[in-house]
Amino acid sequence: MEEKRALGLIERPRYIAQIEPFIETDVVKVLSGLRRSGKSGMLKLIQRWLREHGVRENQFISVNFEDYNFRSLTRPDALHEYLAAKIAEVNGRAYVFLDEIQEVSNFERVVNSLRATTGADIYLTGSNSALLSGELATHLAGRYVQFTIYPFGFEEFVHARQTILASATFRDYLDVGGMPYLATKELDSHSNAIYLRDIYGSVVLKDIVARHAIRDIHLFEKISTFALANTGNVISSGSMTKFLKSENVRVSTQTVLNYLEYCTQAYLLNETRRFDVVGKEQLKTLSKFYAADHALRGAIVGDGDAQIQGVLENIVALEAMRRGYDVQVGVLPAGEVDFVLKKDRLTRYIQVTYLMADARNEEREFGALERISDNYPKTVVSMDPLLRPRAGIEHREISEFLLAEDW
Repeated sequence: MEEKRALGLIERPRYIAQIEPFIETDVVKVLSGLRRSGKSGMLKLIQRWLREHGVRENQFISVNFEDYNFRSLTRPDALHEYLAAKIAEVNGRAYVFLDEIQEVSNFERVVNSLRATTGADIYLTGSNSALLSGELATHLAGRYVQFTIYPFGFEEFVHARQTILASATFRDYLDVGGMPYLATKELDSHSNAIYLRDIYGSVVLKDIVARHAIRDIHLFEKISTFALANTGNVISSGSMTKFLKSENVRVSTQTVLNYLEYCTQAYLLNETRRFDVVGKEQLKTLSKFYAADHALRGAIVGDGDAQIQGVLENIVALEAMRRGYDVQVGVLPAGEVDFVLKKDRLTRYIQVTYLMADARNEEREFGALERISDNYPKTVVSMDPLLRPRAGIEHREISEFLLAEDW
């Protein structure tokens, strides 16, 4: 316990379990995700795992490219020379950890050369999915695996709070969100919001505006804020351009689509596409977008609990993504299912609602699931303390559901 407090390490066993089969292989491990979502912490957890399995500390070579001391290594030739020399000094296998690798131009050539010639076990982190997957696919096809590191889910939040602050509730999680720094601190709501808005600003300026040379930052922020405000709602480029027109802002449909794509590449938004439950095919039009963190969304949009329905959907969607599910929105001939989850051969249907307030609400949530004729698991999730399952469909309280292993 004291070691965890000192190092600030919070267990993330689901990620370790995903990464472990590739440790000590020549496959490059890439950890990507939103800035400050815990990628650097995951590198420390991997290092601890390695130490527990006999690797010595002097076999580790770590470079954080946001550290000014390493500014000269953002040139590929300088980085290759530095790492090759460091690896040559290691007695045994070297383990290389490169944090925020997107700061290095042509980094993929350096990584591929070291992988091919030194036998080092290499780990990268980065904050832009398109940059990482695009560049690595060109030079490391079949030689890398990528893991998305999300902010803490409720399970991780509870563990973090109990480790550092002794207690945690779902209400705490609703208010604070899952960014690791905030999960391990007890700040007032104003300070939380300042921190979250700073993350948003860093993502916008470093990972989106600078990378894509966006000149109209105000327009970009209008589009990203609109998407955040409409968490859980179907968004089309047409509806967004119509909204902007009502605000006396004229923008092309393609620009809207591009800006939304940039947000997903930087992990600010997560897109869920629609799935025809009857026809069993993915639909190409319209999507829903969920924020990287529900509290970050709240800090930017500023609507408090007014959109609790969408916030709860956001929490469940991201938890499913953490658990490795492909998350889609189910479309029925009459109505919609919030989530169709797919992993390996498993399919699961989930409806999320705030409270089962009346018979009409109950009919809407259960009725949609009852219209699905297959026998895959079906669950309604809400904040109700009194649960009312129906016709073989589960009704689960949300905090219990988020902590459960059986999904």
